[in-house]
Amino acid sequence: MPVKKKTKTTTKKAGETSAGAVRPKRSAKAKAGAGPRVGAGAKVGAEAKAGAGTKVSAEPKVSAKPKKTADPAAARAEALKAVVIRALEDMKALEIKVLDVRGLTDVADTMVIASGTSDRHVRSVAQNVVEKTKHAGFRPHGVEGQQDSDWVLIDLHDMIVHVMLPRVREFYGLEKLWDMTVTKRAARA
Repeated sequence: MPVKKKTKTTTKKAGETSAGAVRPKRSAKAKAGAGPRVGAGAKVGAEAKAGAGTKVSAEPKVSAKPKKTADPAAARAEALKAVVIRALEDMKALEIKVLDVRGLTDVADTMVIASGTSDRHVRSVAQNVVEKTKHAGFRPHGVEGQQDSDWVLIDLHDMIVHVMLPRVREFYGLEKLWDMTVTKRAARA
């Protein structure tokens, strides 16, 4: 006659696995399905993309989303400035200058002036700025001068970007015109 093994029936408590080990409890946010479940052996973030043995570069990423601060408009302006500067640097624009023109004009709060080495370079730099800002969620209001490419102006609402040939930049002298602080203007008047 075969012998039957006796099995022990147990009830699991909340948070226990079948082996009796206690698993960590999930937060209310995780229970609601707000994020992916990550197991103990799973790789997270940049490590998962790069692989376990690969070093992850510490290069700062430019985010189009503004940082949460007391003034969301200021945070959005800083994010836009970062995107524009990165786009200009990516295309090797020369002599990038950022001017704060608040209080001098109502047209914009910031002007960015950069140079290109040739008309083709000026056109490419301006096109890269337009593409990067669109990708980051900032829609340009208008772009002027792409046909001639001596001077391309990109209107980004609160920021105006000028990409020019060095001879055109020297001739018009926008830095001298807009870099005047309020105190310098008052002293000059």
